[in-house]
Parts: sequence; structure tokens; C-alpha cells
Amino acid sequence: MRIVIAGAGNTGTQLAKFLIQEKHDVSLIESNEDRAKHVSNRLDCIVIHNKANNVKVLKEAGIEKADALICVTGYDEVNMIICGLAASLANEDKKLIKIARVYNDDYMQFTHPEGGRFLNIDHFIHPGMEAACSIIKAIEHGVIGDIVSFSNTPYELGSIEIVKDSAMDGLALVDYRKLVTHESLVTLVERNNVVVLPSGSTVLKHGDRIHVLADNKNLPDIYKLAGDTQKPIRKIGIAGGGKLGVLIAEGLLEKDSAINQVIKNKKQTKNYRVIFFEKDSKACYKLAARFPSALILHEDISDESFASDEELSGLDCLITATTNEELNIITAVYMKSKGVTRTIAIVNGSGHAAMARHLGVDVVIPMMSVVVDSILSHLMGSNVKEVHSLGYENIDLIEVEIGKNAPVIDKPISAFKLSEGGLLLLVNRKGVSFIPKGDYIFQEGDHIVVIANVDSHSEIEKYWRSSK
Repeated sequence: MRIVIAGAGNTGTQLAKFLIQEKHDVSLIESNEDRAKHVSNRLDCIVIHNKANNVKVLKEAGIEKADALICVTGYDEVNMIICGLAASLANEDKKLIKIARVYNDDYMQFTHPEGGRFLNIDHFIHPGMEAACSIIKAIEHGVIGDIVSFSNTPYELGSIEIVKDSAMDGLALVDYRKLVTHESLVTLVERNNVVVLPSGSTVLKHGDRIHVLADNKNLPDIYKLAGDTQKPIRKIGIAGGGKLGVLIAEGLLEKDSAINQVIKNKKQTKNYRVIFFEKDSKACYKLAARFPSALILHEDISDESFASDEELSGLDCLITATTNEELNIITAVYMKSKGVTRTIAIVNGSGHAAMARHLGVDVVIPMMSVVVDSILSHLMGSNVKEVHSLGYENIDLIEVEIGKNAPVIDKPISAFKLSEGGLLLLVNRKGVSFIPKGDYIFQEGDHIVVIANVDSHSEIEKYWRSSK
């Protein structure tokens, strides 16, 4: 694909790096001279130092022959204007996919399919909404670890750390089905910061973090076998009453919120008790008016007296959602040592996410990776439905629909050799989901989930793509 990216900040750079690695033809437009030079020295693509809301610049970047335009500058209206200009310049014989990142909450209604198109833009990406959805799903599953949901199926991928002397401590995966009677699959094992695809000979040990694919109603039973004894999450603290904190509270307290309308496999809304910790007094008044059922405390989490607040002692979960990612990590780790059962921390990128997980934060939401995943889900061809990052730089989950006349049709999984970097995890056929066995035969229209090394995306994708 030929892809033009407007904005070479952290998100635009990470996105370009991935697309270049996947052999796509990328052009980057960046108005900041220093940033443009820095990116030009790091990435093997065209980098144009100029403003993207300019017809001449867009033509120079190759918009007339492009397959997609991704606008991730720091300004919502600029992103939308660029998309509008591109629509008038694009080749009429080729569909140009236009994606705009927006921060204004007024545009959230356009971030999901039911919202429709606006200003001829195909997809809007709202970072706060994407992150809030991830947090709500994690809370619903007890804040055990990261949770990945898939389209139109009750199956989910959950992660949990194996506790010493639990039923799974010392378990060889060849004996896994003797212990776990539910249909499930251990897809990944993280041990000493190394992630591997397990085999039957793999022996699980305490301290390992495993990723398990199962029906969401069965995940709690599997977690108990791994040693989870935590009580349900009911009392939740949110440190930071900014836009993200508000979105999280809406998802927890309001059944019909925009967040809950787009979460897949959403369970029935529970009666959560929410406590805000916010240092700005004016923001506290606004929060109190917006969420009358919540407790609003005028507190600064960077103040050492914060840890002694009596309201913290009964928290089931603390979400650190300030704009300072270092403070979020430090607070989450420190409050766990003070007795807070579960913590969720918001960070910017995958680097700090890995650090926070290593320090013991239960769930880490890297904002940049969440946005990139959402963009890639709209970008990677009509057969690729979604891309999910597991928080590791070299492994992704890909949801794919098998297209008409695709090379895999009518072939059994046992006879079909997937790339060394890919493994078929789940199949959804006409609304029925199952973990495929050796006798599975690929059929047109099957929705499948593949775990793949990022280096093998292009190789794997061609097997499911429709042939003309």
C-alpha cells in the first residue's frame, strides 16, 4: 500500500516504523523542522518538512496515488481539513482510506461504525475513548491482566501470573487439558521478560505470566487454577479528573455511555463505587456536578500525605490517569505496597508499559500503542478486521476474514503450513466460535484469529486475502 502520514510525533513515527517494516510505501509530512530531521535519519521513507494542510505538499507526498491517508497532527481540525483536501485530490479510480485522530469529545460519536461518516472521513480515532474501553474491559475481568476481546464471539484472551503452589505451578502443558476442562488454549508464556509460543513440553512455573484463550464466562475458573483469589472489583479509585478520568467514570457509572456502546462482549453494568482524587479544586466541583454518585476528593497524588488517606484502604482498584506517566507508574506501584489490591496505570508508549508491568502494575494501558492498533485495524486490507497489540514489540493478534477464492479455502489446518511466526487460535464460523483442531478445514467467510510475529504480517495476510 501507498500510505501518507500527516504528523511525525510519537504515534506517527511508531505507525510509520511498523508500516515500513511491513514493506508498505510510506510518506511522512511534518511541520516541525527538528522532528522532521530526526525522523528522516531514523526511518527509510520520504519525509517532507512542511504543513500537510497544503495541496502542493500533499501532491508531493503522493496523495494522488495513495491508498490511505492517516492524520495524526496535534490538532483535530487540521487533521480533518487535511482529509478534506486529500479527498479532492485522490485518484477517482482508487478508494482512498482517510483516518483522523481527534481529541474533542464531540467527535466520539463518529469513532464507531454506527456513528456514520463525517466530512467524508472514513474513520475517527479518539485516544481517550480507546484507552477507556480497554480499562473498562480490564475491570470487568477483575484487573488480573490485559484482556483482548474479538468480534462477534464470547472468546477472549486474558493474562494472569501463576502463583506459587497453585494448581498450574509445575504443570506441563501436555497435561493441561486434564486440569482445565473448559475449551481453552495457552497461547503465550512470558518468563523473565522473554515471551515464547509454548509447546506440549513447556512446564509452567510460578512467576510465569500466561495468556489464555477461552470463553469469557470460563476465564474466572481458569484464573483460580492459576492462583487468583481476589474478590470482585467494586470500589474503584481514579487518580486524575481530566478527560480520560471522566471517560472512565462514564463507562463505570453510566450504562448508556458512548464507551459502553462500543465495548465488545459487554457484561451487565455493575454497581461500582467510584472515588476521584483530583488536585485542582475547580475540576473537583465539575466532577461533583457531573457524577453525583461518586465521591470527589481534593487530593494531590504526588503529595506524600496522599498514601495515608483512609479512603485508599478499602479500594479494590486504583486507576492512575494523570497526564504524567512517570507519576502514574510510581503511584500505582507504591499504592500496591500500601495494600491497594489492583492497579491500572496509563502510560504513553510501550517502553514505559514494559517497565510498569515488570514493577508489578497489574494492567498497563499504553495510549500510543492503543491508537496505533486501532489505526492498523482500519488500514490492513478489507480482510483484516482488527489488530491487537499484546504489549510486546514483536507479537500481535490479527483478526481476519477468509476472502473469496483465498488460497487456504478447502485446505485442512494440518496440511497447511503457517509461517514460523504465526499460529491459528480461534475460528468464528456463522456465529459459532471454536478453537480449531487438526481436522479443521478453512472455508470462505470464516473469521479467524492469528497470533503473529510482526515480521510475518504480510506473509500471513496473503493466505486469507481474496484472489481476483
